[in-house]
Amino acid sequence: MFSFGNYLIGLREGLGVSLVVCLLIAYLVKTERRDALVPVWAGIGVAVALSLGFGCALTFGSQELTFKAQEALGGSLSIITVGLLTWMVFWIRRTARHLRAEPRGKPDAALRMGTAALVATAFLAVGREGLETALFVWASVRASGDGSHGPLIGVVLGLLTAVAMGRLFYRGAVRIDLARFFTWTGAMLVVVAAGVLAYGVHDLQEAEFVGGLRDKAFDVSAAIPPDSWYGTLLKGVFNFQPDPTVLQVVVWPLYLVPTLVFVFAPARAAAEPPTGAEAAVRPR
Repeated sequence: MFSFGNYLIGLREGLGVSLVVCLLIAYLVKTERRDALVPVWAGIGVAVALSLGFGCALTFGSQELTFKAQEALGGSLSIITVGLLTWMVFWIRRTARHLRAEPRGKPDAALRMGTAALVATAFLAVGREGLETALFVWASVRASGDGSHGPLIGVVLGLLTAVAMGRLFYRGAVRIDLARFFTWTGAMLVVVAAGVLAYGVHDLQEAEFVGGLRDKAFDVSAAIPPDSWYGTLLKGVFNFQPDPTVLQVVVWPLYLVPTLVFVFAPARAAAEPPTGAEAAVRPR
């Protein structure tokens, strides 16, 4: 039968993916480089296939990942994803300056150089959540013990809801003007990356790669239950955790604040080329 808990799991995992993918697709559409959509969607497709294959291997294979191995894998992928998302922020900022200076020249070149990284970002964002979702579904099916498809149906419906919400976000993103789009896209990527970083740190603490797992900064689980709809929404969009460790609370602002300052800092005006008269009188 339908499992609402697994529906929330699918929604939670799908929201993070939808947000990043929609920002990437909206960026390509806004900069009129739809040809780059094909490799990005290919990277997403490979990540989905990898996640499905991982789920099948867990279901039908004889080997099982230990809990520490699961957390180490998730934490490592999270840190790599943060690195690529941060690169995206710097890249978007640089391309925005090129758009103001040479709207028909350098943006295309910058985008071509970044296509491979775009594919890698999409692949890791989808793959990280996909592998984690596969682990959750596998654990839920094992826990049910009756061979029912309820957990799987719940997760699929949650993922479909996340895709629908991502579609609404995309429609809003492509309608705003380009300058505002660059600024707020970069800011949203920073917020997402900060949450992924804190979540990845927690995974590495669970894997005992990093200490401090028992040092809780606070616990608001009573006010924001992780299995509530608003707790799920906060988790899916911001990777919010109601009982973070001290290290998570430390690394989150250390990454978020300086990177947001960079995003919202006014760009330096590009030097304009000299006019014909200026060039004629300029000494050689």
